Amino acid sequence: MRTAVVAGNPKPASRTLDAATRLATELGGGPPDRVLDVITLGAGLLGWGDEAVSDAVRSVAATDLVVVASPTFKATYSGVLKLFLDQFETGEGLRDVVAVPLMLGAGPAHALAPDLLLKPVLVELGAITPAPGLYLRDGGYATDGSIGEYVGRWGGVLKGAAGA
Repeated sequence: MRTAVVAGNPKPASRTLDAATRLATELGGGPPDRVLDVITLGAGLLGWGDEAVSDAVRSVAATDLVVVASPTFKATYSGVLKLFLDQFETGEGLRDVVAVPLMLGAGPAHALAPDLLLKPVLVELGAITPAPGLYLRDGGYATDGSIGEYVGRWGGVLKGAAGA
């Protein structure tokens, strides 16, 4: 199973990237094949035709399972992630890719954001989303067991859908 991480945080090497990499590692049984810290694509995200952005889009579209992660900004996903997702063709860009929406936040107020806000855009791009999204508290995700619990509950469904 080919796995990828897409982390759309305006801060490079963020907790969002770390949490998504941890989740993808547990789901895939090893490090993800592709880890994309979207902010590193820079100004190429602001238009179409940038080669580095196009390569990133192709590499994500060629995976079986992708964890798409964002911090919670103004109760939704980040603009940086939106700029990257806009590069995918509607309905086809993530066709046959199993996607896991992941969002981090400071408190429980936005716990439904991955399912209400991020999952619909992934589905619009053609992704398969057979499990609920995951919302993590950014202050405790590394030690609170939430990632392991999620993988224990939904890992089989996700791997099955990805054809693993």
